[in-house]
Amino acid sequence: MSLKRPQNGHALNLRAGELVQVRSEAEILSTLDANGRLDALPFMPEMLQYCGQRFRVYKRAHKTCDTIDKTGGRRMRNTVHLADLRCDGTAHGGCQARCLIFWKEAWLERVDANLRHRLSSRIRNLFQTDTAIVSSTNGFTTRQALFRATLVHSENVQPGEEVYSCQATDLLKASAPLAWWDFRQYVEDLTSGNVSFLQILSALLFFAVKHGLEIGVGYRAQLWIYNRFQRMIGGCPYPFRVGQLLKTPTETLNLKVGELVQVKTNEEILATLDKRSKNRGLFFDYEEAAYCGSKHRVLQRVERIIDENTGKMKQLPGECIMLEGVTCGAQYSDRRIFCPRSIYSYWREIWLRRAE
Repeated sequence: MSLKRPQNGHALNLRAGELVQVRSEAEILSTLDANGRLDALPFMPEMLQYCGQRFRVYKRAHKTCDTIDKTGGRRMRNTVHLADLRCDGTAHGGCQARCLIFWKEAWLERVDANLRHRLSSRIRNLFQTDTAIVSSTNGFTTRQALFRATLVHSENVQPGEEVYSCQATDLLKASAPLAWWDFRQYVEDLTSGNVSFLQILSALLFFAVKHGLEIGVGYRAQLWIYNRFQRMIGGCPYPFRVGQLLKTPTETLNLKVGELVQVKTNEEILATLDKRSKNRGLFFDYEEAAYCGSKHRVLQRVERIIDENTGKMKQLPGECIMLEGVTCGAQYSDRRIFCPRSIYSYWREIWLRRAE
């Protein structure tokens, strides 16, 4: 008896918080082409360990951000992120980026609380194979093929050189351009449960302030009033500020995994940055300003990650710290607002202090 696979366009229209079950390895392999992809999105070997398990949908990945060409937002179809399921890099040279994994809805099935409804759906699907499932056109992708697909094999790769392929390096192929002013994405942000109405309203107010500051009339007064108000409500200071240094300083704390640290104030961190908002080459992202003053534990020291542009493994110069739960909130960039990708932020030790 041959297995069948869901169509590439198979849609569950999942919302944040729904309970799903990852399909079996055989079912998922049958959805993939010869290169281990569905709609150009790789199913990575690191994802196999989750087959047959149940998870909550973290957010609907109807859009994402372009971290390769930095063009802004990208549209995706029938894709979600599951609650903190991140790539451990074991099949990709030990990459430590901890990227949030993309899951095609064809690799998942909704877990219904109503058993009768679930059984009737299964019976109905048996008689609707023409619309619900189709046979694999490329035969079955094997587990071994998935591992082979983690490396790029082409004439452009030099002998002895390792060029990796993963969801992050292939994201442009699996998505389409999305303009920041396309209001439909914000409607889906709200209806999918990714964000609340209050978050939408807060974003509108922030960008109104940002536009007013960019005009330049009363800049200092507006900035002072905004930051004063944010301090009163415990919010984030205005993030679009840069340092003034020509040569940036360093500080060594020798932080260990599990240590409790406090992120320094925005003013303290600005004093360590150059005019490109960098400290020794590491960019202090505007999204990181939201964490100033907060306390977190050290998750890991990051030394090697895959360069999404080249696919090559690169060693990170200088110390680079990852903190538990500290990810990009996509609140302040109008070209990637509310991106659900939740990329871990990188921190210099000089931006942190040990907490009591």
